[in-house]
Amino acid sequence: MVAPMTDQNALKRAVAAKSLEYVQDGMKLGLGSGSTAEIFVEMLALRVRGGEKLLCVPTSEKTATLARKLGLTLASLNDLAPLDLTIDGADEADRNLDLIKGGGGMLLREKIVAAASRRMIVIADESKLVPRLGKYPLPVEVVEFGHKSIAARLSAALAAAGYANMPMTLRQLDGATFKTDGGNVIYDCAFGMIHSAPKLAAAISAVPGVVEHGLFIGIATTLLIAADGEIEVINRV
Repeated sequence: MVAPMTDQNALKRAVAAKSLEYVQDGMKLGLGSGSTAEIFVEMLALRVRGGEKLLCVPTSEKTATLARKLGLTLASLNDLAPLDLTIDGADEADRNLDLIKGGGGMLLREKIVAAASRRMIVIADESKLVPRLGKYPLPVEVVEFGHKSIAARLSAALAAAGYANMPMTLRQLDGATFKTDGGNVIYDCAFGMIHSAPKLAAAISAVPGVVEHGLFIGIATTLLIAADGEIEVINRV
């Protein structure tokens, strides 16, 4: 029995379908990760079966597995960069097109692929659009070696940046420490509200042992937001 489509799933499908309008035959594409991005990959596969030629770089092992199963042609970012376009989701987005990503733990490869693309289109439902980033916990990926000491230095750096006593949680999965595709661990930082995303990004990046953080600043070029009955298109000025 097929489960009924929820309203949120309908919005995800609508915005994924809208993003296909930006895809042209012959493009080199970055494939995002997460539930909305996976819907896009499924829809993209139908275009490929119809004869379009696309070369794709996945942002996670999970996306790569799905893409191969659906018959998409994958290639190395080393061979394809710069990409024409990356289409990906977000955990939070504001109207400046700044994002929080990494809820699924794929933030490092997602940022590398997006930065290697001429354009990044973000697809999300209306629940992800916020007036100010920070309600969604910010993932910070750090190397496993000495990660507790890295977390202590990170906490001190955040306190100096005005975020004292902020909850920071080592991500777990099925009772064990979560590991990224790169073998790193993630600390989720519950800011509640981020006052200056660029300053916070700089403070986090300066901590030795931090591999990457989930703030995507100045990377996305277009944000597609699905609300009831419409898709809002927000372009970077």
